[in-house]
Amino acid sequence: MLNHDESLDLVFRALGDRTRRALVERLVRGPASVSELAAPLPMSLAAVVQHLQVLETAGIVRSEKAGRVRTCRIEPAVLRTGEHWLGHQRTAWEGKLDRLGDFLEPGTELDKTEGSTS
Repeated sequence: MLNHDESLDLVFRALGDRTRRALVERLVRGPASVSELAAPLPMSLAAVVQHLQVLETAGIVRSEKAGRVRTCRIEPAVLRTGEHWLGHQRTAWEGKLDRLGDFLEPGTELDKTEGSTS
């Protein structure tokens, strides 16, 4: 079983490739067969399958085979873990930038100190 940090690493590594992001964007609209996913891409079916395997290893995509057709679907809960982590980072940085903005605002203690040395 992967720990949380390893799981996040897999998710971000998988999403670090534009082809895999395109596959995820397509699957967000609904399930699709591997051949449907491969059709608009400028690569072989085998290459698309390799990209899908990376997404499956990360837990972002799940696939099922019925006869000769493999259908893929998105696993939103896994994407939410990445979104949750990014949200925490965004909140932390927004707080830091707000404090910096307050500090640089005219009339702050820094301005008063600089004014008294002239």
